[in-house]
Amino acid sequence: MFPLSAINDYLYCPRRAGLKFIEGLRGENEHTLLGDQAHEHVDFPGYEQRAGWTLLRALPLYSDRLGLSGKADLVEIHRASGGEAGAIAEIRPVEYKKGPKRRFANDEAQLCAQAFCLEEMFGLSVEVGSIYHASSQKRRDVCFDEPLRIKTRETITALRRLIETGEMPPAELRPQCEGCSLHKICLPEASSKTPFRNLYEPISYNS
Repeated sequence: MFPLSAINDYLYCPRRAGLKFIEGLRGENEHTLLGDQAHEHVDFPGYEQRAGWTLLRALPLYSDRLGLSGKADLVEIHRASGGEAGAIAEIRPVEYKKGPKRRFANDEAQLCAQAFCLEEMFGLSVEVGSIYHASSQKRRDVCFDEPLRIKTRETITALRRLIETGEMPPAELRPQCEGCSLHKICLPEASSKTPFRNLYEPISYNS
């Protein structure tokens, strides 16, 4: 089993995933602290009824088939006949994020992996989920179409291969490095610099 959050880390940066899940390293910066604040109200298990929906907070998730475990910030369940005893007609995972939509598809893939777990746990098809952005206090729907499902399965396979082989990806300076909590540990700038010339290499003064 590896955590659902590892999918997000891998798509953000494979080396970040390696540092966290092979080396066991953790980091903290303003982004992780803001993320913790965004989850304060959904990290406590519980449920409530609202407008015909059952809202489950911090629901544990798993998939034996894919080897995934974790928890959903929120799962919304709608029952066909109403009430707590009716058959489930629709189920949707909701993920809380501190900032706006990213350029990368890591949040969408993490949410899709949650849908895989719910499908296995409940024996139902999960077609749509949502991402709630705390900065704007708005949520947007994510459709679990076939391209996203394929991308998520491929990421799970690649992540499992990374963890099983233990081969650390090389450091590479990328736009997302600046906001990474492991930036000071990874030091991608060092790998991008041209090595110093050998001081003892003969120099041709005729050139």
